[in-house]
Amino acid sequence: MKILVTGGHLTPALSVIDRIIDLGIKNVEIVFVGRKHALSAESSLSMEYQELKKRNIRFIDLAAGRVTRILSIGSLKNIFKVPGGFWEAWKIVYREKPDKILSFGGYIGLPIVVAGYLKKIPVFIHEQTIHPGLANKISGYLASRIFVSFPQTLGYFSGDKTVVTGNPLRREIFRTVKKPFEVKKDRPVIYVTGGSLGSHNLNQLVGDLVPLLLDRYIVIHQVGNVKQFDDIVRLQKIRSAMPPEKQKNYFIREHFFTDEVGYVFDMADLVISRSGANTFFELIALDKPAILIPLPWSAHQEQQKQAQILNEMGAVEIFYEHGKSVDLYRLIEKILPKLGDYKSAYKQLNIIYKQDAADKIIEAMGIG
Repeated sequence: MKILVTGGHLTPALSVIDRIIDLGIKNVEIVFVGRKHALSAESSLSMEYQELKKRNIRFIDLAAGRVTRILSIGSLKNIFKVPGGFWEAWKIVYREKPDKILSFGGYIGLPIVVAGYLKKIPVFIHEQTIHPGLANKISGYLASRIFVSFPQTLGYFSGDKTVVTGNPLRREIFRTVKKPFEVKKDRPVIYVTGGSLGSHNLNQLVGDLVPLLLDRYIVIHQVGNVKQFDDIVRLQKIRSAMPPEKQKNYFIREHFFTDEVGYVFDMADLVISRSGANTFFELIALDKPAILIPLPWSAHQEQQKQAQILNEMGAVEIFYEHGKSVDLYRLIEKILPKLGDYKSAYKQLNIIYKQDAADKIIEAMGIG
């Protein structure tokens, strides 16, 4: 059986792929279709390309165009790539002849879904967020089965072919596979992350606070790799100007690979992060107290809604990125003495949001 996996949400895609590998299911070939480079204007390799290569999964680059909400020269150029992306997707599906297609949404996933549907190949999609994006709304009409992370999403798709699975979790978050560095944990550890691409505004907020935070805490800072801002260069300069006793407690990385993130989460007492769907489900699975800074322009205010669910249960605090660094510092000081209270709030959340999504998807697809 050959399965073509594609789509814009990498973490759940990797989680399902890894689960298939872990289960030792025989006679299954996985091929991944994605973008080889991080951004269309950059030469750096994408995280998805690097992660799939590590797993020896064959990777096919698809240069698909996308339609964005913001009109610019770049977005117009992207629109003109859309027809070519659908033609390339058709050629990929025709050449590979997969038995099943599993898409995780986005502008890469849609052309493959359309090509698969036209070739009468069973198509399965997973929607990670509460409100589906345009690509998955269209894909939903063509899919044989639709998997959703949130019960609130059921109303967007045909009820007879939609099932709530939750969001597939990275297996590596539950254990230490590889240590990217050695943390001497003699004080609380704060893990700051803006996701694989990073968050410039979050980096600025925390960058202003780092010298003060390091008086009392260890900071692990995942910065991202968007060349436009060069945040990692700026933050490394800040670190270099510090005395050695502070430098040793400030760990800066562009990103963490999946086999490194378990150690980082294990060390972290407090997470400061955006509030995307991956973060939502991973915080619940790990009972991690957090300060969530929702992305203001996320579609349908997804991140705001996800942060509110956790906040209303008492598991996290919300901070808005237009706030002042000093107010973020005060919030950190408020949370750290009461970590136990925040952890206990996750008990009910673990009942509502299950952690076996990958198994449910594999079973529903008839793999194995």
